[in-house]
Amino acid sequence: MARVQVSAKDVAELAGVSRAAVSRSFTPGASVSAETRAKVHAAAETLGYQVNHLARGLITSQTGIVALIAAEIGTPYRSALLAALSETLQEAGKVGLLINTDRSDESVAQALRQAIGYRTDAAIVLSGMPDTSLAETCLRNGMRLVVINRDEERQGSTRIRLDDEAAGRQAFASLAAAGCRRLALATSLAGTPSLESRCAGFRAAASEAGVTLRIEAFGATSYQTGLDIGTRLMTEPDRPDGVFCATDLIACGVMDAARRRFRLRVPEDLSVIGFDDIEQAAWESYDLTTFRQPIREIAQVATRCLTAPSDDAPSSVTVPSRMVWRSSVRR
Repeated sequence: MARVQVSAKDVAELAGVSRAAVSRSFTPGASVSAETRAKVHAAAETLGYQVNHLARGLITSQTGIVALIAAEIGTPYRSALLAALSETLQEAGKVGLLINTDRSDESVAQALRQAIGYRTDAAIVLSGMPDTSLAETCLRNGMRLVVINRDEERQGSTRIRLDDEAAGRQAFASLAAAGCRRLALATSLAGTPSLESRCAGFRAAASEAGVTLRIEAFGATSYQTGLDIGTRLMTEPDRPDGVFCATDLIACGVMDAARRRFRLRVPEDLSVIGFDDIEQAAWESYDLTTFRQPIREIAQVATRCLTAPSDDAPSSVTVPSRMVWRSSVRR
């Protein structure tokens, strides 16, 4: 049997109100009496009526849909950020539409074309960055853009980034203060601006201190990369006694390589600092000293930028990362 679609007209007839009153009753901030709203909601509940936001969006040109364009969505940090973004958007009356991409600009460009096709109001880009022409196309279509952890600024979009370089410098100072003399930097080949910035800060601080670093960079931003890098580093005759890892996943791999494959002690033989403060960093088996990305704050800033009048949205917002001390560094 075909399902009968309940309309706003049906609700209006049952509630004994006008069709316009039904629309106002389901519109936040609309002028309608409490009595009328209660009657409409009761009738809607009885009939099983749901507001068709997509249809309303075709009329108002505002669907409430925000595209979340991301890569590596299975990693702990990215999945936590997506969860926070979804939650804050829902709290603001928006709906997040996840579009999974790889890290290439072309993949992000294709994702944004899809977003335009779905009449999304805005897009939050967590990976890659569309070229200027595509960004302008989005803006001409009335889309707002927020990019997270990217260096580029685009007119009409908001960039949210961390003070990654300062964190890299603090990581070097912390390892040096712990008495580490043979320092290494472990990162991936992802080449994202955030990874590059925190590594640049660490390298700059080492150079200013006259310290020569062992730098290992290859593979994806993953636990396996950390395991491989840790194995290579600990095999060296003059192995490092302090390592700054560009992410926590890499740090966990480095720590496991040192402890399981070479029977080294952390932090007595090797001090390790990570970045992100993923859930695993606080597990007793790692207890990793790291830098916490303020995920909730990032999500709230992104949502505020999308819901504020376009003239009030900032072009760039920098949020601080906080060092979280645990037992993976000698103190």
